[in-house]
Amino acid sequence: MRWQLTAVLVSTALAATNGAAMAHHSFAMFDDEHPIDLEGIVQEFKYTNPHSYLLLEVKGPDGSVVVWNLEGGAPSLLTRDGWSSRSLKPGDHVIVTINPLRSGRPGGAWNLRLIKFKDGRPIEVSP
Repeated sequence: MRWQLTAVLVSTALAATNGAAMAHHSFAMFDDEHPIDLEGIVQEFKYTNPHSYLLLEVKGPDGSVVVWNLEGGAPSLLTRDGWSSRSLKPGDHVIVTINPLRSGRPGGAWNLRLIKFKDGRPIEVSP
C-alpha cells in the first residue's frame, strides 16, 4: 500500500510540473558567441507572452528584402524598462544586435538594450 501511495504522489508531482517545464524553451538555438548587427524596417512588433517578437525587414546585398523573426523578452520584463506595445511601430528604421539562429535561418534573439533607431537615438520608452 505504501509503495502505491508513493507511486501516485510521484506521478501527480510529475504531471503537475510537466506543463511548466514544457512551457518554456531553451535558448540553445541562438548563437550568443557570434552576435550580428541588423539594420532594417520594423514590419511588426508583437508584445505578447511569453516572449515579444520583432519582425524586421532587412535588405540583403542583392537588394532583396528578408523578414527576420526576432524573439525578445517577455512583456513583463520590457515593461520594467519602460517599454510598451507602442515602443516600436511599423516603419521604424532600427539597428539591432542579435544572437542569430544556429540554423542560419533569418531569425534570432534580440535584447532591448541592444537596439536603437538608425539615427542613433535610443528607443523612446514611457516615463
